[in-house]
Amino acid sequence: MHTVVERELELNLVLSPERSIPVPARLSYRTDDPYAVHITFHVGSDSPVDWTFARELFVEGVFRPCGHGDVRVWPAKVDSRSVVCVALTSPDGDALLEVPSPAVSAWLERTLRAVPPGTERERLGIDEALAALLARTPADDLWPRAPWLSDESGDGEA
Repeated sequence: MHTVVERELELNLVLSPERSIPVPARLSYRTDDPYAVHITFHVGSDSPVDWTFARELFVEGVFRPCGHGDVRVWPAKVDSRSVVCVALTSPDGDALLEVPSPAVSAWLERTLRAVPPGTERERLGIDEALAALLARTPADDLWPRAPWLSDESGDGEA
């Protein structure tokens, strides 16, 4: 059984130091994709804008600046409010978003209770899938055991 941890909230899209606009968004975490967090922005278009990045990046970004490249996250104070800043870069442009720290921290806490750090690998089922892939089947007995000559053939050929 997989669990989904979601939170609808309003982020601020920073347009300039003096101006920002609210953007409705949904934070999502799925236990069947335990390393990732998903943010869906509802920007008034026909289809929402989705971003996916490492949960660990978001967790660390609540406390200190982290990330590089397409996603960077850091804590900040804006008008005496604690926020988490998320800078996103894509070929279509850049965006700086402010997420209320209490809301994102509470949501992240719920994701960490659903899948504690360090246990993500267990949720992927890689070991079980690999065991099933490598398990012997009746068809394995149809193949010759050693279809090639060994290096120690008795007829003097190497």
